[in-house]
Amino acid sequence: METKVRRIGILTSGGDAPGMNAAIRAAVRNCIHHGITPIGIRRGYNGLIQGDTFEMDARSVNNLSNRGGTILYTARCKEFTTPEGVQQAVRTCRYAGIDGIIAIGGDGTFRGAGKLSEAGINTVGVPATIDNDIGCSHYTIGFDTAANTAIECIDKLSDTMQSHERASVVEVMGRHAGHLAVYVGLAVGATAILVPEFPVNLERDVIEKVREGRYRGKHHFLIIVAEGVGKCDEIAQQIEAATGIDARVSILGHIQRGGSPTARDRTMAARMGHTAVEELAKGHTDLVVCYRDSHIVTIPIAEALRMTKPLDPYMYKVAYDVSI
Repeated sequence: METKVRRIGILTSGGDAPGMNAAIRAAVRNCIHHGITPIGIRRGYNGLIQGDTFEMDARSVNNLSNRGGTILYTARCKEFTTPEGVQQAVRTCRYAGIDGIIAIGGDGTFRGAGKLSEAGINTVGVPATIDNDIGCSHYTIGFDTAANTAIECIDKLSDTMQSHERASVVEVMGRHAGHLAVYVGLAVGATAILVPEFPVNLERDVIEKVREGRYRGKHHFLIIVAEGVGKCDEIAQQIEAATGIDARVSILGHIQRGGSPTARDRTMAARMGHTAVEELAKGHTDLVVCYRDSHIVTIPIAEALRMTKPLDPYMYKVAYDVSI
């Protein structure tokens, strides 16, 4: 492929997600395949502003696909939200000879990428967040690993809670979206799933289900609560007061972001990282790489940011109907 692009910068921004390293590896290797020099940018846009860059090669990403986190580190950068910060980042690109940027992260990362594109730096975003809440992409890097991590933890928790005939109120991550909670809740057979997208009547949808389950001979009750709902302590207290069942709270927290990526996250990350380089090598800019209808496609950043992803009502209905 003939290309005028000579040096592509790669950064990760926002919350880390398992599979980011696999995307970095694919981008670096595809850059080299096309004779392009890959430039690592540490600590996201903060590193771009400060000029924290280094050349990468094929060997620098050896055995990287199986590692969680991101070798480029990640950070949030308030300075980049200002025109002065963007201009400093552009100066870094000019000084380092960077022709394009691959920005791996979520909505905030893409907004930053859009600003760079407006300033004349060819930029492509890659969606990576365990929340799976990027509207333009049906799947985001890290979701499958985070779900499997949560499921493994909850399965172990269920063993001890069932031994004591308790109710478990478990909070999973997801910010203001319930995608992870519904996916995990359905997989572990939760008694109830509380998400910010759907209003829940605690008496009808949780406490009554616990009473019904106990009448049917059930000894352990699992309530999955999305991070955006919160109030796990209050929920546990109300369950215990209404039913007399000992209720305990477990917040899984950032453990869901760690660990070796699953096969799905590794392959999806590789495909997206590879595609990002292909687009930049063609001189394209202002794009987000997306997974839609089983295909990898690209969408303009502004359009991608306007798109929303409602919670799948069918998934929620299945989880509700089979929780008897």
